[in-house]
Amino acid sequence: MAEGRLAVLASGEGTNLQALLDDEAVGPRVALVVSDREGARALDRARDRGVSAVFLDPAVHADRASYDSALLELLTKGSITHVALAGFMRIVGPELVRAFEGRMLNVHPALLPAFPGTSAVADALAWGVKVTGVTVHFVDEEVDHGPVVSQEAIAVSPDDDWDSLEARVHEVEHRLFPAAVAALLDGRLRVEGRVVRLAEDVSR
Repeated sequence: MAEGRLAVLASGEGTNLQALLDDEAVGPRVALVVSDREGARALDRARDRGVSAVFLDPAVHADRASYDSALLELLTKGSITHVALAGFMRIVGPELVRAFEGRMLNVHPALLPAFPGTSAVADALAWGVKVTGVTVHFVDEEVDHGPVVSQEAIAVSPDDDWDSLEARVHEVEHRLFPAAVAALLDGRLRVEGRVVRLAEDVSR
């Protein structure tokens, strides 16, 4: 197993963080959890596992660039080598993206490039699509845009509402994301343009 110190950025409940913590390949390498929300359940999940948990308050920073600089300093001090965005509701700026180019993954509740942004599940329902899904992708300087690592489709039922569809999305996220992060940490992902090559299948 390759060495690596993973930071997880999360804003809310932290169910994807929990999936990472529970994964035998990823959990031991989660070294830091950072949230932009003081009351985020994700911080409690980290503390319950003995992982350093930090609330980095956006209100004390003048703008996004200032916040990102503080976040990068925090990651650098923690000797972080890789970053996972697990429901982090802030746009990650170019300074941070460049610092972790090729070493930062995000999980998104749709089949990108469809339904980018923060309301993907609601958008899928509003559009009446028959299929949505989950995407794990590298983070680049555009929102929900980087090269795709893995995807899985989810059928949308006529009687689905936000709660029922989100529950199925979470089931897939909690499987795909840890597998992709493990592959990243182990150096098994190769990016060729927009195509990601896997040394082995990450959809465990």
